[in-house]
Amino acid sequence: MSDSLPGPWVLRPRLDPHPRCRLVLIPHAGGGPSAYRSWLTDLPAGLEAGLVALPGREGRLREAPVTSMADLVANLLPRLLPYLDRPFAVYGHSMGALVAFELVRALREVGGPMPIHLFAGAAPAPDHRAAGDELHRLPDLALLAAVQRRYGSIPPEIAADAELRALLLPALRADLTILETYTFAAGAPLACPISTFGGTDDPTVLPAELEAWRSHSTGRFVCRMVPGDHLFVRSARPFLISSIARDLAPWLTAGGP
Repeated sequence: MSDSLPGPWVLRPRLDPHPRCRLVLIPHAGGGPSAYRSWLTDLPAGLEAGLVALPGREGRLREAPVTSMADLVANLLPRLLPYLDRPFAVYGHSMGALVAFELVRALREVGGPMPIHLFAGAAPAPDHRAAGDELHRLPDLALLAAVQRRYGSIPPEIAADAELRALLLPALRADLTILETYTFAAGAPLACPISTFGGTDDPTVLPAELEAWRSHSTGRFVCRMVPGDHLFVRSARPFLISSIARDLAPWLTAGGP
């Protein structure tokens, strides 16, 4: 674990002194905690959100971003453990879903607490990822153009402003490096239920790739399609939150499941 990454890895903007359950939210490539701030007022009572804040973006802009999955999980896991003293679930979007999966496997390896549910949005199953992408090696403008064509995730004001591009690019390039150098290692399925979400207008993730998550859990599996493109995490927020709340309902009621 590196001590050169001192910033807060988990933000808790709306503290609940006695949450029944916690929801760890991991952003997409290049994203930060702000991707989920709009969720905070809509989460059901008893469910406290923890927003994962990775180095190199937003409040941690001055820190060097992490460029490998192993380093990212090794740094995040110990910072997250103190937060896992209640039943918890994890939602990751796009790259965040892959991080969530490897984080849960790492928790299992060290004998840590396990989630009651894993939610994966806009992400192929870990063993169904296409090989050969090299976006992280492209020059800056070509990288931004390629990401925009594929995901439509670069706001126009950032694409048009050299200073804003310079702020975004290191984290985006680092996250793409994590994605494009990731190698799946076979292992036992997780015991927790898995729910996946896919955008009906997302050409980058096929329904079959979402269904392939089924083999990674011995528990209940559900695949839901959501109105929207790859970044439906904002546009379909009410649907996502209601689906997550429904899956976690047994832990949010008095007495637990």
